[in-house]
Amino acid sequence: MSEVEIRSIDNILAFHSAPTLLGVKCANLISFDMSEHSMTEYLHEFADKLSGSGLCARQLCKCRKRTLIYVYNEKMLSAWLKTAHVRDFLSEYGYNENMPLDKMLSILSGRISCGSFPHEIGAFLGYPIGDIKGFISNSGKNCLLCGYWKVYENAEKARQTFKIYDRCRDILFDKINNGLNLFQAIGGNL
Repeated sequence: MSEVEIRSIDNILAFHSAPTLLGVKCANLISFDMSEHSMTEYLHEFADKLSGSGLCARQLCKCRKRTLIYVYNEKMLSAWLKTAHVRDFLSEYGYNENMPLDKMLSILSGRISCGSFPHEIGAFLGYPIGDIKGFISNSGKNCLLCGYWKVYENAEKARQTFKIYDRCRDILFDKINNGLNLFQAIGGNL
């Protein structure tokens, strides 16, 4: 993989998953238009360089020229998915509380198709359950605020969260713009 490809993937990951990479959010989903070979090679490097950090990345879907990569903090995600209200919500979609995380992610991956996402994906991205339910009942319309997700409840809390996510992105890009690669930039935060 060329240095240009690596830098491009680093920048895309930093832009779209900074809150997860810096330990503030449980997960992000990123769409790439890189070759499958480049993405596979990069994901191996990601796993190798970040083993033991709790950060994971996996391909959820591959369509024509797009690859969906799910970046997550395993401990944060597991804890989030085990909270009662998230567990109750996911049970409506066939997930049960005794299901291992890997199995849940395999089911989720199987339900994603090009341009179509199952409603439960919001829970796997750490979105508030009230906002996910609001999105479903309003068919994606009538939100109070639109940012990292469509907000249907507690717009002020969401605004504050969005500011934190923006700050994570700024911090990570500052480090990358000062010559660090992505792994170096997040290394001090693990």
